[in-house]
Amino acid sequence: MFRRTLSTRDIAMAGIIAALYVVLTYIANAMGLASGAIQVRLSEALTILPCFTGAAIPGLTIGCVVANQVTGCAAMDVALGSVATLIGTVGTRLLKDKPFLAWIPPVLSNAVIVPFVLQYAYGLEDAWWYLALTVGAGEVIACGILGLLLYHSLKRVPHLF
Repeated sequence: MFRRTLSTRDIAMAGIIAALYVVLTYIANAMGLASGAIQVRLSEALTILPCFTGAAIPGLTIGCVVANQVTGCAAMDVALGSVATLIGTVGTRLLKDKPFLAWIPPVLSNAVIVPFVLQYAYGLEDAWWYLALTVGAGEVIACGILGLLLYHSLKRVPHLF
């Protein structure tokens, strides 16, 4: 299912995807949407890309690390937020033949992990379940709605991936 090595093309694709993730997160951050109890990271729409290429997994993970660093996130957020992205993108890749379900793993991984980060790294006193709902809702918008729109747009482009 997963290859052991990445081709030069895969490495370039991963780099492009990472850069897109950083730019979209930076834009969302400028609009106040990239962090906090209520967040809709535009970059999370890219978590549908593992349906097209395995190179998206390292690209999105590295992109999340860099985006969290450049937007001033706490170290715990850089680490655990990136782990949530990694888990979600692997789940998406496993469901690549079922795009109507493939957007769900990033939603779940972020809805479970990010509330702990918000509580312990940023001191939010909201209940975990409340933060899971708010983060999950933002993820549904980004991954479910925007991600599926992106998927349906990209599948029409021949030889893109």
